Amino acid sequence: MMIPWGGISCCLSAAALYLLGRSSGRDAVLLKSVARVNQLRELAQLLDAECILPLVVTISGRVGSETPVNCEFSGLRGVIVEETAEQHFLKHNDAGSWIQDSALMLSMSKEVPWYLDDGTGRVFVVGARNASGFVLPVGSEVFEESGRSLVRGTLDYLQGLKMLGVKRIERVLPTGTSLTVVGEAVKDDVGTIRIQRPHKGPFYVSPKSIDQLIANLGKWARWYKYASMGLTVFGFYLIAKRTIQYFMERRRRSELQRRVLAAAAKRSGQENEGLNEKADIESDGAKRDRLMPDICVICLEQEYNAVFVPCGHMCCCITCSSHLTNCPLCRRRIEQVVKTFRH
Repeated sequence: MMIPWGGISCCLSAAALYLLGRSSGRDAVLLKSVARVNQLRELAQLLDAECILPLVVTISGRVGSETPVNCEFSGLRGVIVEETAEQHFLKHNDAGSWIQDSALMLSMSKEVPWYLDDGTGRVFVVGARNASGFVLPVGSEVFEESGRSLVRGTLDYLQGLKMLGVKRIERVLPTGTSLTVVGEAVKDDVGTIRIQRPHKGPFYVSPKSIDQLIANLGKWARWYKYASMGLTVFGFYLIAKRTIQYFMERRRRSELQRRVLAAAAKRSGQENEGLNEKADIESDGAKRDRLMPDICVICLEQEYNAVFVPCGHMCCCITCSSHLTNCPLCRRRIEQVVKTFRH
């Protein structure tokens, strides 16, 4: 039986979506349970009064830093800056045409200590780039075209390349950006408060509010659930369809074999009336050859007069053979049907 890989793949994908949905739903429940801090000055009092640690909270404020980075291309002042430079060019392929491609030339990243400030206090944020929901906005995107010259054009032609230019992208988390952070709040010996990834629990850094995060997670959890149910039903449909086809094929082959044996028995009964003593010393192979019926095993009316290529079996008439794709005896694919003549 051929394994129904399509149905199995659908069921495995459904299981993966189900797990993602459970994870999203669990995160939504966890976000509902975290302590909401309306003003950052309340966080210090909460840490002093809280006896059970760790303390997972959600806070909001504007990004600030005592040593911000001055961005070269966008002119912004940011706390996290990533800069990439890509060389774009046309490449001559084996088919004789030009295709566009690119290669990374430069990748730089810089982050300075930064905090959230709401006017009542400051809380430093640690490890934000590894948090869920964090997206670094594009501050600047510039394409610098390559200069044209005869020497450069000749070199490009010899190398099979045509330089188009350099694309520089600057991604920045600017100061003054409003963010919501969910994580573990800790205070060090000098009284500095930080929020970081908890050992167990959610860690989010996002421009969305906590209520928007909960709503989005709930929406994704429902979508994963419905998609998982749909893939599961479709996967079981494919598996059931393949299983039914397999048993129907076995039944058809069993019926065909029964008809062949019945025809052989009928023919052998007719020939046994004229058998003599010499038949007792014939080999088993010769007996089987003699007992094979001369009529078509499909219609049981016409004499068989067609040979299947490449298996070489001859058990059907030329009319029935035109409707077959596989040999009824060996199940090999029929590539050609050759009509035979007895005289």
